Amino acid sequence: MSKPNKRRYKLSEVKAQFTEAVGGDQVEFETDAGDCLTFPHPLFADDDWSEKVDGAESSKDKAIAILGEEQYEKYRAAGHSDGDIGLLFLAVQQDMQDQVKKRPTRS
Repeated sequence: MSKPNKRRYKLSEVKAQFTEAVGGDQVEFETDAGDCLTFPHPLFADDDWSEKVDGAESSKDKAIAILGEEQYEKYRAAGHSDGDIGLLFLAVQQDMQDQVKKRPTRS
């Protein structure tokens, strides 16, 4: 089946457009203690990270899967609850949906 515009997508260009549209392949946020923490953007995360996050059973397990053990300790030491990371994750997903709708046009 051919496409009416006969345009072929180049995967590296598509990924670059989406990376630019959502602000990068990492999510960066600041805790109330001033620590800057990061996690992979869900759109670009590797399979292992995604499986750990998806398979997490509790809020604590999900927070650890998203942040990793070391960052999780900083996150909790800043006074944040396990549920707060779920809210942040939801905000990232909503922003991603909004930005993807406005992604740059094909070249």
